Amino acid sequence: MKQTSTRSIILMALFATLTVIGTTIRIPMPAAIGAPFIHLGNAVLLLAVLLLGYKKGALAGGLGFAIFDCLNGYAAEAPYFILESFIVGGVAALIFKALHKKEDHLSTILLVAFGAGLAKIGMTFSKNLVLALLMGTKMQAAVVLATTSLPATIVNSLSTLIIVTILYLPLKKIMNQTFH
Repeated sequence: MKQTSTRSIILMALFATLTVIGTTIRIPMPAAIGAPFIHLGNAVLLLAVLLLGYKKGALAGGLGFAIFDCLNGYAAEAPYFILESFIVGGVAALIFKALHKKEDHLSTILLVAFGAGLAKIGMTFSKNLVLALLMGTKMQAAVVLATTSLPATIVNSLSTLIIVTILYLPLKKIMNQTFH
């Protein structure tokens, strides 16, 4: 069994903290289901997955989202966002691996961020569809309700694509110089 180094734990804590901060800076959006808002937490999650690896990055992002939720009145949703971090991070990791880890190519980072964004949109839609159905809404109305929360998620996905594309290579270079 591989031991986790002190450096890994510190980097995971750093990315968890950055996820909390990135999610705290938010712009609320109207929706019939949930309380969506535009934030930078998703970009931090994806950077964590790309820079720390799937498991450590998804855990760091998931814990960051859970801490944010617990501190801001969304504690009931914290477990969902940990799970979502592993699913969205997993999609990103699978795309990254499928592209044979050509991490220095801009097109690779764009495809990874795009895929992660689609996974996030799918997760948000699915979660809100299930919530609407659990409230007793008929399927057609539940689909409409679930769709109303997507604009914030789409903006978050686009901002994640832009931010990760800009920051990944410089951060990777800094981390390589600092830790290797």
